[in-house]
Amino acid sequence: MRTIAIINLKGGVAKTTSSINIAYILSTKGKRVLLVDNDKQGDCSRGMNRRTQEGAGIDKIMVDKKPDMASLIQKTDYENLDVITANLNLLTANMEVTMDRVRPQQTRLKNALQQVKDNYDYCVIDNAPDINVSVINALTAAEVDDNTTEGMDELLDQIDEIKCELNPDLENVRCFISKYNKYNEAHSQGAEIIREWYPTMETVIRNSLAVAKSTYARTPVVLYSKRSAAAEDYEKLVTEYLQMIGGVQDGEI
Repeated sequence: MRTIAIINLKGGVAKTTSSINIAYILSTKGKRVLLVDNDKQGDCSRGMNRRTQEGAGIDKIMVDKKPDMASLIQKTDYENLDVITANLNLLTANMEVTMDRVRPQQTRLKNALQQVKDNYDYCVIDNAPDINVSVINALTAAEVDDNTTEGMDELLDQIDEIKCELNPDLENVRCFISKYNKYNEAHSQGAEIIREWYPTMETVIRNSLAVAKSTYARTPVVLYSKRSAAAEDYEKLVTEYLQMIGGVQDGEI
């Protein structure tokens, strides 16, 4: 099972939209996918129509010694796509973890995912705009994708430290550009800077009104509006990623 963490220190940059659509597209390609909501706001869970105020989810993974993964993983409305939800209970769970000096703090999610690694081809983790203990857990378990320059250096420093100390297999650290408008000079210049300074995916996700509409509809944009710019771009992004890791041959979709 490959584990992909979508992470950024800035909010509002389409982390959740990207996580949902990447996970959904992978599932439509016949991949078994586990989507993990690792943000106390629970927007990813809401997008999958599975968010509850008190339901158990990733918070139990963080605090339970032996989390019951079968009870925490939920089916979604889409074939091959399951989800582990989050809500404000994760805030309390993270506080409890940071005060626990007995059990290792940084590998709880990784250990929990090991229990189900044979059940899935991919795990996609949607993270909060922060470096807290549960996000560190996600980095300990995953590859990384990112999509903005703000806080990039700090984030990459954290990734390097985690790779050295906790996860030597952390690889394929790539940026991708979202909410892109080619007619906006600042966007064009920013894209050039990102490509010059950081390892970056070729595909950019264009700004599209269909994304906001799909969010309200709680439906992946690639299903809500297949011909929208964002839907086309997310399809290309996933194909580019699969080609990068050798999961698809050139020309295959």
